[in-house]
Amino acid sequence: MTARHLISLDDLTDADLHAIVGRGAAFAAGTARGGQPLHGEVAGIYFRRTSTRTRTAFSAGALRLGAQIVSFSGSDLQTNTGETTQDTGRVFSRMLDVLVARTSDDPEEMRGWAAQDRMSVVNAMSADEHPTQGLTDLTTMYGQFGRIEGLRVLYVGEGNNTAAALALGLMRYPGVELELRTPAGYGLEPHILERALAHAARTGSSLTERHDMEQAPKDTDVVYTSRWQTTGTSKADADWRERFAPFQITGELMERSPAAVFMHDLPAHRGEEVTAEVLDGPASIAFQQAENKMHSAMAVLEWCRRGVVA
Repeated sequence: MTARHLISLDDLTDADLHAIVGRGAAFAAGTARGGQPLHGEVAGIYFRRTSTRTRTAFSAGALRLGAQIVSFSGSDLQTNTGETTQDTGRVFSRMLDVLVARTSDDPEEMRGWAAQDRMSVVNAMSADEHPTQGLTDLTTMYGQFGRIEGLRVLYVGEGNNTAAALALGLMRYPGVELELRTPAGYGLEPHILERALAHAARTGSSLTERHDMEQAPKDTDVVYTSRWQTTGTSKADADWRERFAPFQITGELMERSPAAVFMHDLPAHRGEEVTAEVLDGPASIAFQQAENKMHSAMAVLEWCRRGVVA
């Protein structure tokens, strides 16, 4: 079997992306069949950066699928003494079946791990994209609405790696309307926006980005935010909190879309990007979304090793 890798959502065909999302939703609903397809395999879990949800999701998901796991911290490997990423990947590929990695800001490092065809490599977050978060978000929306086609989504906050994956994923479905409201200077990276718009042109979806909160859209299906201080990053501007303050999710903003659900990739800082009233309120599905990270991780691992089972 040739190993399948997930470094970016753009590594997936539309069919594969849709199948992984559907499979994750089936795991979440308890309707997935297939036993333990990773029985006898070994998953490496390598995180050089902090993680609560993603690390736990892939560890628990691998175990539930029948795999054993080996965990590594940032100080464990000989890459710290000069061994190349490619050589380490070649060694890993003779002992592991899949490697889930959160390493550096540069996704090309993970492509170094993937420069072999025996071991699957999963990007558990890089600076420009968080693909497994994007799949979790799509899985959550699919489970909530029974569809992704035609949804109206408002994302408020920094155009970070979560927003990038959300845009790249949603624009792979027809008729989706995604509006991003981001502080000036903190929008989507141009290369991400270009890729997402290319998908939108192909599927008939729409993506717009504004840098103010005036006339925020009404009657959306989903209101989404993420924390203002992305894991492992800092802001260049000393006054960044003042710039971000108008982009808080409040009860007043949610009232513009009374039927909407609220999503957050967590961890959350109540009183910053979202009020406690919203995060802990009846519209919030943020903690179901967190649980779905495990279900989505299981679908990703199954796709990497076996192909998605319908």
